Amino acid sequence: MNDETVPGFAEVHAVQQARYPMTEPDRQPVHTVYVPADRFSASTVAEWGGQASSLAKAHLEAFAPGVHERVLAKLAREPIEDLRIDFEDGYGVRPYEEEDGHAGRAARAVADLHAAGTLPRRWGLRVKSFADGDPGRSVRTLGAFLTGVLDHAGELPAGFTVTFPKVLMEEYLGMFAGVLERLEARLGLPRLRFEMQVEAPQTLHFLRAELAGAFGGRLSAAHFGVFDYTAAIGLPPHEQRLDHPACDHARHVMQTAFAGTGVELSDGSLAAAPASDRAEDVHALWGRHARLVGHSLAHGFYQGWDMHPAHLVSRFATVHAFHLARYDSYRERVRAWEERRAAGEGVMDEPATIRTLAAALRRADAAL
Repeated sequence: MNDETVPGFAEVHAVQQARYPMTEPDRQPVHTVYVPADRFSASTVAEWGGQASSLAKAHLEAFAPGVHERVLAKLAREPIEDLRIDFEDGYGVRPYEEEDGHAGRAARAVADLHAAGTLPRRWGLRVKSFADGDPGRSVRTLGAFLTGVLDHAGELPAGFTVTFPKVLMEEYLGMFAGVLERLEARLGLPRLRFEMQVEAPQTLHFLRAELAGAFGGRLSAAHFGVFDYTAAIGLPPHEQRLDHPACDHARHVMQTAFAGTGVELSDGSLAAAPASDRAEDVHALWGRHARLVGHSLAHGFYQGWDMHPAHLVSRFATVHAFHLARYDSYRERVRAWEERRAAGEGVMDEPATIRTLAAALRRADAAL
């Protein structure tokens, strides 16, 4: 039997395969670190790693077996997996000339990190939102930054992406994709991709799988913005938190919209730092952050934002503990399935579960 038995099947099946490729994604970072553009320099990565390591050595107590050593090794080897130089909320509104200067200095710092071999494997910048009414500012900063990187580094280092915030209108996505296309042509760049931020209830209304294939396939990820979102729906300040049920709803909409498309998902952030360097204050921050990271992981969001060096410790500790806790049992269940035998404990795994178990093992291998 072939597809001619059912008229039109081939065309529809081709659309299905294009829209839901179900391919293995690249190694997804466990976090994105945001640094305001005026505070970013070639020493930022080392400084964050050093501060986090010092806090961990001073205050990280006995954790699950293997976690403590892994966290210290991770902080020494790769403290930041994904870096975003922020020209939006973390930076504020400034005179054009001042932002131009920071864009140029940030580009030079990126080139220095690249030359030293310390540029995170994913990196980029967040421009201002078109929703603010001044798209020219976003375009100008992005163009100046990319031109500066090319001038100083001689190339665009691998791993670059742009974060496009506050997408209140679907049309802004196409407009921004057009900006990227024109920059490619003008600067001789490879195809540029971008992440959209989901920060308002309006955005949920137009999230759908078709966006992944639109704009020349430039949409690479969707990141949740907890504080703008919770403010937009009227939550009181003390309820503007990542684990609020309203945020769970938004994340689940994101998941259903982009499942199987290859668009990565990232959770938001905790806007808090230790009240002091005293152990009790550091532990309080770590406990709060770890609970939020654990909540994200339990809901299938394997990436989130980190806004302070202290967050690196609780992020890596929670992620490592999460994966290590079930790694051996997951591996045994996959092996039992492959050998067509019972895995024990009365477990009867379906093929979909086995695919999920295998994906979890690949994710753990990448994170650990």
